[in-house]
Amino acid sequence: MSPSDTAVTDEYTGDLSNSPAPQRRTLSTATIVKTSVGPMDNNVYVITSRATGDQLIIDAANDADRILAVVEALPGTPRSIFTTHQHFDHWQALERVATELGVPTATGRLDAAELPVEPDRLIDDGDVIEIGDLRFEAIHLVGHTPGSIALALTDDDVVHLFTGDSLFPGGVGKTWRPEDFETLYRDVTTKLFDRFPDSTVVYPGHGTDTTLGTERPALPEWRQRGW
Repeated sequence: MSPSDTAVTDEYTGDLSNSPAPQRRTLSTATIVKTSVGPMDNNVYVITSRATGDQLIIDAANDADRILAVVEALPGTPRSIFTTHQHFDHWQALERVATELGVPTATGRLDAAELPVEPDRLIDDGDVIEIGDLRFEAIHLVGHTPGSIALALTDDDVVHLFTGDSLFPGGVGKTWRPEDFETLYRDVTTKLFDRFPDSTVVYPGHGTDTTLGTERPALPEWRQRGW
């Protein structure tokens, strides 16, 4: 592993396609470090409270050595690992990272049985995960998987949404049946777009960040095309 694989840059763009370096975004109450791992370029997020140093890791997806090295390089103390959904590419490093860091894990109740470790906490719609002074609200989005959960963190009136594979730049996550698309489109529309403002930042499970304002005009197109 080269130093560039774990050296964090503060030049945050949300686009990791041209560089392996993790990127750090500094907010008023938290920092968000985004790292891409594995052959499917899964995003791993480490959110740290600026007041307390407590950390939440979202999706220990792959390459445990790299995730552990990034966490070790950051100031703060890991407190929990949250898995956005049951798909294999989002939890391949979960068991080792959780064991080596000695932290509890959490995931959506309906996806928990597919994970390699039994979660310490099962998350339902509307639950709150408290990490230091940070509060992450759980939003259940059905369709990509039965138990997919997005997390919403509000910082100075700006909402930061960690959406797993339920919402991306350009559309909702992959579904396999028309009825799954219908439920996911409905949930994303009513629970995200109808609730949060255009300034809301979206941090997906793969690829670049976006905002609800950027994606909102395309909602009718997504509905018409069915994916």
